[in-house]
Amino acid sequence: MPLYEHVYLARQDLSAQQVEELTAQLTSVVEQMGGKVAKNEYWGIKSLTYRIKKNRKAHMTLFNLDAPPAAINEIERQERLNEDVLRYLTVRVEGLEEGPSAMMRKSDRDRDDRGDRGDRGGRFRDDDRPRRPREGEGEEAAAAVEE
Repeated sequence: MPLYEHVYLARQDLSAQQVEELTAQLTSVVEQMGGKVAKNEYWGIKSLTYRIKKNRKAHMTLFNLDAPPAAINEIERQERLNEDVLRYLTVRVEGLEEGPSAMMRKSDRDRDDRGDRGDRGGRFRDDDRPRRPREGEGEEAAAAVEE
């Protein structure tokens, strides 16, 4: 059977329990149609880049699916009918990712890198910054800068 990654966004005013119930409902639809949910990740409430149906935030959930195309069509139909689902996206993939998804790894990486400036380097203070000679200044200023 083909492999899919499926993400859906649910309204921000839903409780976590309601989102879990919706996830359980979609999982049962996939299993009834002969598919299997390999992984189910709840990413939490995330801020959206732009408003979707007057919502600034949304509950995000990822499914890794091993299911026939008919099962994918059915869960997408169910999500279109459900007013609590803002958006969904299904992508066919060659292989399912083992372990945590990139969204879950990102939060681990952020905790480790706090305070590290990375490749941006340090900040100059006024006395450390190299100075170019202004117009009208002689060669003495240019020589002082080179030293």
